[in-house]
Amino acid sequence: MTYWLRIVFLAFVLAATTLSAGLAQAGVRELDLLSSYIGDWRGEGALVGGDQPEPFRCRLSVAQGNLLKINYTGRCSLVNATLSISGTIAYNDDAGRYEAAMSSNAGYTGLAIGRQSGGRISFDLREQQKDRAGGDVRIGARILLVDDRITVDFEVEFNNSGDVLTASVPFDR
Repeated sequence: MTYWLRIVFLAFVLAATTLSAGLAQAGVRELDLLSSYIGDWRGEGALVGGDQPEPFRCRLSVAQGNLLKINYTGRCSLVNATLSISGTIAYNDDAGRYEAAMSSNAGYTGLAIGRQSGGRISFDLREQQKDRAGGDVRIGARILLVDDRITVDFEVEFNNSGDVLTASVPFDR
């Protein structure tokens, strides 16, 4: 797998963090909103910014979990590589926020905090990494849960070269 594909997978893993969470006690409204995303989802987009756009396809299954949370498992394919993720998402009453935790076959585990505005929940993730040559790489991902839809946007910027890779994957049931 080429280096830029690994970086995009890391961005996906960071973004996917938003689709999971720790133990929490949720109010009825928050639990109802999370439960509305239960089901099977598919999404397609393209990785743009390399030599040519590359297809980016994902599947996601969201199910009712224990203790007022939802669980998810997902798989994305890009060129000749596959990324698998799993985790939970819940509303933490004590903190007054949505929290998502996840793990992946790429070795990533993490926690993301969601911001809610009406029926919309967004998770924005930013990470700095080093490329093989020691240069800085900025990785960003945004997950948006709104109106019974899921959208994941990725951006990877190689600071030394200024090259930027982006992908947007809208999911439907």
